[in-house]
Amino acid sequence: MSDYGELVFPSIRSNKKMLSDNAMNSALRRMGYTKDEMTSHGFRSTASTILNERGANPDVIEALLGHQNENTVRRAYNRASYWSERVKLIQEWADMLDAFRDRARAPSPLSREG
Repeated sequence: MSDYGELVFPSIRSNKKMLSDNAMNSALRRMGYTKDEMTSHGFRSTASTILNERGANPDVIEALLGHQNENTVRRAYNRASYWSERVKLIQEWADMLDAFRDRARAPSPLSREG
């Protein structure tokens, strides 16, 4: 089986179908987030904003998020998948999230720990 095409969050009914927005939103509600605090689509919006602010190629971001171009002519003729760029960008995203996690776990320099 190839590396791409597998889903990070598959449906519980089929590993070939993605987890629905409703399932993700239900999980967020069970964790205590209200619909005003976070939604599954909010993660995509956050990623798009941060990646754009960091200067990533907007076309690669849109491909990464699975968005289709609103311009029907461009959508019809632009068959680029940006695969290698998407792999690089999602790794940078993962590294950034790891760094956020590590900073959150590190004792504060003002604390008496460590």
